[in-house]
Amino acid sequence: MAFMEQQQQTLSGRKPPLDDTVPLIAVIEASQSLQSHTVIRRYSDFDMLNNSLLISGLNLPLPPKKLLGNMDREFIAERQKGLQAYLNYITRHHILSSCELVKKFLDTNNYSVNYTEIALQQVSMFFRSDPKWEVIEPLKDIGWRLRKRYFLVKDKDQPKDKQVLSWVDLGPDKFLSDKDLQSAMKLLTTLSHSNISPVSFATTSESSALVIRVFSEKGTLRDHICKVKPKEPFLKKYCNPKKIQGLEQQQIRTYGRQILEALKFLHDKGFPYGHLHPSNVLIEENTCKLLDIENSLLGLPSYYRPYVTQFRKINTTESIDVYSFGHLLYEMTYGRPPDAVPVDQYPTAPFSSVVSVLQSILSTEACKTGMPTVSQLLQTPLFNDMLLFNSEKPQFKISSKLKEALKSSKECLEKRLVEEQRTIHQHKRLTRAQSHHGSEEEKRKRKILARKVHEFEPGSGASSPPTCPSSPTPLPGSGTSRL
Repeated sequence: MAFMEQQQQTLSGRKPPLDDTVPLIAVIEASQSLQSHTVIRRYSDFDMLNNSLLISGLNLPLPPKKLLGNMDREFIAERQKGLQAYLNYITRHHILSSCELVKKFLDTNNYSVNYTEIALQQVSMFFRSDPKWEVIEPLKDIGWRLRKRYFLVKDKDQPKDKQVLSWVDLGPDKFLSDKDLQSAMKLLTTLSHSNISPVSFATTSESSALVIRVFSEKGTLRDHICKVKPKEPFLKKYCNPKKIQGLEQQQIRTYGRQILEALKFLHDKGFPYGHLHPSNVLIEENTCKLLDIENSLLGLPSYYRPYVTQFRKINTTESIDVYSFGHLLYEMTYGRPPDAVPVDQYPTAPFSSVVSVLQSILSTEACKTGMPTVSQLLQTPLFNDMLLFNSEKPQFKISSKLKEALKSSKECLEKRLVEEQRTIHQHKRLTRAQSHHGSEEEKRKRKILARKVHEFEPGSGASSPPTCPSSPTPLPGSGTSRL
């Protein structure tokens, strides 16, 4: 990622204040495509973005305004560094980098679509074809996805029961045919499991999907950990929560076992998930229920994909779920996500059995050599003796034809992930090589070597290097060979 500054002059020859009119050119390297692009922004644009991001509660490092002396060369250089540091901060922050405000700021052309307007149009068309549903209110910005919108709705036959409608564009990993996708989405309404949130209605169009499920006033697992209200904007809830609190050991063991049981059930059915994170787990009467199990069918990127693409051993949908479970277990234990991954040093925990599981998933060794399966996690001391009392018998009947389609789709998803990981790995190697080659130490070595070569060149005035008497001079045209 690079950052440059450009100056302009007015017709009168005076330079305008940097705060208002001097355009700033930022070259941003996209993490997914590994290509750079250039955007032109003024300081006032940065200021507007910063004001919009204040809802996060973070202390963002935007350089302050300066009214006098703002065209001094030294000041411009310092501000350039400060704005680069600001860009680096927000693009490396897992939540900020995914939000619509930042995406539009860095790449206006590709993020200029008004998805709220499109969602309203699509939902209105749906309600015309199925008039039993009625919108109560839009739930603005409660999720992290750019192309997903939420509405609180009710069934006119059951007006007291609030439900949440989600509308989303299909993603790049959508490999099911339209017919198979529609069949799989309809099948979701028949899925019954104590630890999976039921789906009331699900349908798809050529480019988007619509799902309705029960709305929980108590919110998600992350809402519970962060002590926030579920209807608040995602940035406000999770960027810098003030009252975070890890769970008690018994809760960690109970919730962890319930989540692992739900994952195993889906894997046994040949149904890929890949979207586990604390905001996709509802808490109802001390019971966890997975949300958004349709995301893999719709081809949507997972919340932890920027992490997953860095580790080539995380190359199956099950390993993605296990890795995501490690993040979730960390948050349940410490009340916040890890600062960086891999994690080899852990804060003091009241129970060592949790740390051993975390190490088996999030450590450098685990990320490089592989991590346990869901079944193996269920056999760890932390979870294996937890008794679950489920009165509901799990049900999810998938036809043989659809199972084959799901298997093929999963293989395509994993293949694309491996290709992306390989590209990123090659890019990292090239970047490291370029950095090493351009280092001051390497430049100094090359200068010394060039100087020595020049000294021994014929006609340079320097004596020829001594030859080894035991090495005979080859005859002309005889050629040489190397052992």
